[in-house]
Amino acid sequence: MTVQAEDFERGPAPVATPPEPAEFVRATQLIDALEAMAERFREGRPVRFTGHGSKDFYGGPLGDAAPLSTQALNGVMAYEPSELYVTAAAGTPVAEVEALLARHGQHLAFEPPRFVGTASGGTGTVGGMVATGLSGPARASAGAVRDHVLGLTLLDAKGELLHFGGTVMKNVAGYDVSRLMAGSMGVLGLIAQVTLKVLPMPVATVTLRFEFGQEEALLQMNRWGGQPLPLSATAWWDGALVARLSGAEAAVAAAVRKLGGDVIPEAMAAPFWQGLRDQSDEFFLGARRAVQGGATLWRIAVPSTTLAMPLHGEQLIEWGGAQRWVVTPMAPAQLRELVAAAGGHATMFYANDKTAGTFSPLGPQLTRIHKELKRQFDPAGIFNPGRLYPDL
Repeated sequence: MTVQAEDFERGPAPVATPPEPAEFVRATQLIDALEAMAERFREGRPVRFTGHGSKDFYGGPLGDAAPLSTQALNGVMAYEPSELYVTAAAGTPVAEVEALLARHGQHLAFEPPRFVGTASGGTGTVGGMVATGLSGPARASAGAVRDHVLGLTLLDAKGELLHFGGTVMKNVAGYDVSRLMAGSMGVLGLIAQVTLKVLPMPVATVTLRFEFGQEEALLQMNRWGGQPLPLSATAWWDGALVARLSGAEAAVAAAVRKLGGDVIPEAMAAPFWQGLRDQSDEFFLGARRAVQGGATLWRIAVPSTTLAMPLHGEQLIEWGGAQRWVVTPMAPAQLRELVAAAGGHATMFYANDKTAGTFSPLGPQLTRIHKELKRQFDPAGIFNPGRLYPDL
């Protein structure tokens, strides 16, 4: 089957009078690249998708599958500021999309990590952003990547383009496949283009700092979570709890008066949140050095109400207590047992040895569902083998 332009770009049309016409690309400009990729798939040989390579460290081993770059699928295809959506091809740098949105006072509210200034480098691509499903400091308030994916186009193992979702948030019957792709690590197919919900940038932002131990900080974050506060991000590390308030000026000012704490000047606060988002701040730099010495950086997801956990190592806590980073030499089985007892799961983020599995093992029912989805979308098993689970 030959890939056609009408297959690739379905639904949203480019904005009538784009602010920067040169930034927009038509589907016809990308068809040759898509057809070449489809031909590779028909050969039936394993491939692994890569954009800038900024997230090659994440997930299972890269293995022997031949790399297939998405960088030829580059460009914003549609942007309608008044309708709050943008459509971009998979290889488009996230930084370019954000620059376009910023000129209209809008942004990707979930703050996807770009790993700028880290050992991974690069600015990341739209396809990699969705495939890894990673979100930044605002995840607890703005939602995850999957909550902002309105629709996408997928190139399957037969070389055919499949379309899911649209340009608006709505209830749908059946599988919400477009959101299913968030965090799928590319094992179900090549994400060719994505339509994302965008939101206005907050009018006012203030960052407050408090001196709290871990237990007190967790209790405080949960108290705040039950109040009508414009909290957009929280982070605790090394005895300091930092809270970001974002929204209308009156609401932010009222919250500052209510919470107290020390106001951090924006010139210092903005780089802090950016470093936390891109994992280029002091904690993550130190964690990577520790990993070189044999430790592991774990990303732990637990209910936000979970109290301090007996984890040996330095911790950073985000998302009101729901996301916890720990750099530790603890054995994977021991750590995962503690996390599972708290109702959570643990992911190996940076590690020299991932033989214990990057992601927490699935139960029998979830394993069956994962394998059936893989069989439906990629029956030959050629897409990103082993990046999500060894047998997918």
